[in-house]
Amino acid sequence: MAYDADVIVIGAGLAGLAATAELVDAGRTVILLDQEPEHSLGGQAHWSFGGLFLVDSPEQRRLRIRDSRELAWQDWLGTAGFDRPEDHWPRKWAEAYVDFAAGEKRSWLHRQGTRLFPVVGWAERGGYDATGHGNSVPRFHVTWGTGPGLVAPFERRVRAGAARGLVDLRFRHRVTGLSRSAGSVDTVSGEILEPSDAERGRASSREVTGAFELRAQAVIVTSGGIGGNHDLVRANWPERLGTAPQRMLSGVPAHVDGKMLGITEAAGGRAINRDRMWHYTEGIDNWNPIWPRHGIRILSGPSPLWLDARGKRLPVPLFPGFDTLGTLEHIVRSGHDHTWFVLTRKIIEKEFTLSGSEQNPDLTGKSVRQVLGRARAGAPGPVQAFMDHGADFIVERSLTGLVRRMNALTKEPLIDEAALHREIVARDREIANPFTKDLQVTAMRGARKYLGDRFIRTAAPHRLLDPKAGPLIAVRLNILTRKTLGGLETDLSSRVLTEGGEPLPGVYAAGEVAGFGGGGVHGYRSLEGTFLGGCLFSGRTAGRAAAEAVA
Repeated sequence: MAYDADVIVIGAGLAGLAATAELVDAGRTVILLDQEPEHSLGGQAHWSFGGLFLVDSPEQRRLRIRDSRELAWQDWLGTAGFDRPEDHWPRKWAEAYVDFAAGEKRSWLHRQGTRLFPVVGWAERGGYDATGHGNSVPRFHVTWGTGPGLVAPFERRVRAGAARGLVDLRFRHRVTGLSRSAGSVDTVSGEILEPSDAERGRASSREVTGAFELRAQAVIVTSGGIGGNHDLVRANWPERLGTAPQRMLSGVPAHVDGKMLGITEAAGGRAINRDRMWHYTEGIDNWNPIWPRHGIRILSGPSPLWLDARGKRLPVPLFPGFDTLGTLEHIVRSGHDHTWFVLTRKIIEKEFTLSGSEQNPDLTGKSVRQVLGRARAGAPGPVQAFMDHGADFIVERSLTGLVRRMNALTKEPLIDEAALHREIVARDREIANPFTKDLQVTAMRGARKYLGDRFIRTAAPHRLLDPKAGPLIAVRLNILTRKTLGGLETDLSSRVLTEGGEPLPGVYAAGEVAGFGGGGVHGYRSLEGTFLGGCLFSGRTAGRAAAEAVA
């Protein structure tokens, strides 16, 4: 039986594009399959903020940030918390990835035309000890052009390969099986879905019009995670995080369903660390949704007062931007699915950014003029739109009015105005001196010592009840599904492994379906900016390894 191509890549997201681009460079023929229409090329990376984890970059050095490979590895280990026998390959992938982030990652992307926003963000600050969770220094580099800007060079390389006759792009092809016709897995079968002109992210038809069967010397699975499949999220929900929330928003479209995990397992592959996942706690209902239950994440500076559903402050160090999963665990065990930010207009104007390419038209459109507009007074346009139309936003001049509407929104009188007033007044008293016992106030002041935060991310500390800083704003925050941290176990050549630890002949995996490398490169937690980079690194590795194997 003849082969239809040297390699079949399943999934046209960032990892699939990176793998295909490398195969093209090696002169291999590729069939790239995706169940969605061509509009969705680039997958979830298109919707992203374009954040990249880099170590000791020129952008960091210009901002007086002293970083090193050793410090980054210390942070990664403290964050990942590797503690299982199956963490053998994830740990090896983690070390290789930190080396990549501290080495050629930036120059490799730069050669392809990728450029970075000059201000480095400080995500996942941790707030524990030196060997615990979190980034010791700012490392979150935003791609100029956000997610689409990062996808673009890899799409160009793939389309150039198609023009040369090396890449066959086949959309609306939904894979249902992997099988062997000889010693290795070389056959991909599935259903052809009817053509669809659905816009990116919107639901496309699932009407089947035919079937397909294709053969190649190697198969690379790059199909993404499970974040759009809430049933699968709940089935794998970790016991350590309590009971899965009854209500969750979706940070990804519904077609991110995780089905290729089961299909690859049925062919002999092994999935590990299923209970490791990365969901956000600062989700808001999108007032202009693209997919069902479409949620947007607030990327906040450190100043908003974070309250549980009953109006009690979250414990130290669960401040905005410090510990995502620690906050998630606390929220889930509280018995409620939502929390609140309480802040002022002065804070929201300086500190609120919304995650996603479509929520940052200035960065996505590469408009220097619009970016400079962020320094002007007033909330950014997308944030103001949520203040005007978002179901989760409440703006009031008085605390009495704010609490009344907070309780009306949740249809339960959970917030006691007198208790919340005492909490806010106590916090406001801590602002009067340069000394404080309130660690959030300490964190706010510490953030402003970093030039990037002082310029665009952290408001000058002030009293929340100061009328000059008002009006007051409350934002209801929801759990937002996002990333799968576990996945198909792979060795350092991206070969999928079996239950016995041997490579599954002919099968590779990269991106989120492989836990961004090894079946869980992040361990239990992420340092952020590591998902897109994980797709690129594992996709590049898979493409190069498969290209060599089919030589």
